Amino acid sequence: AAAGQPVIYSRAQWGADEGLRSGTVKYSATIKTGFVHHTAGTNGYSEAEVPKILRAVYAYHVKGNGWSDVGYNFLVDRFGRLWEGRHGGIAKAVVGAHTGGFNVDTFAVSGLGNYDKVAPEQPMLDSIARLMAWKLGSHFRDPNGTAVLTSQGGGTSRYSAGTKVTFSNVSGHRDAGRTSCPGGNLYAQLPTI
Repeated sequence: AAAGQPVIYSRAQWGADEGLRSGTVKYSATIKTGFVHHTAGTNGYSEAEVPKILRAVYAYHVKGNGWSDVGYNFLVDRFGRLWEGRHGGIAKAVVGAHTGGFNVDTFAVSGLGNYDKVAPEQPMLDSIARLMAWKLGSHFRDPNGTAVLTSQGGGTSRYSAGTKVTFSNVSGHRDAGRTSCPGGNLYAQLPTI
């Protein structure tokens, strides 16, 4: 049975400027894998500062990277609060811009902070686990299982277009891309998540 949906704060609740995004929302037919990321930003933020940080991530992804929207489907703060990232519907299989080569049939959650430097706090880990249980469960995926994804290439992908790769259903960005993301301390928690 699918796990219940955790509380996820909306884009409106963090003050997303909907005039900033562009293009049309794309959807996958299903969800096979959830990728865990980190924003590589500051770790010492307060609860009140989180919406401002989310707006900064959004602006960077659109204005700095040239993407149509926030790359991540979800973000999570150190207090364990989950936030809607990319527009298109939290219960839908929205194609993001998070894991080069592997944005189709996947979703991503990014921890706010740099987890190469510090260990993620337990509320963050618990919320990522709840999100993975809900999102993977609603598509009949075992969080302890694996899935085969076909690389679309590009970005920081480790795999050229057309390569079939087997991933754990809960994977880290570094499993697919040439990056240290989601940081060594968060990556080490993926089996627990």
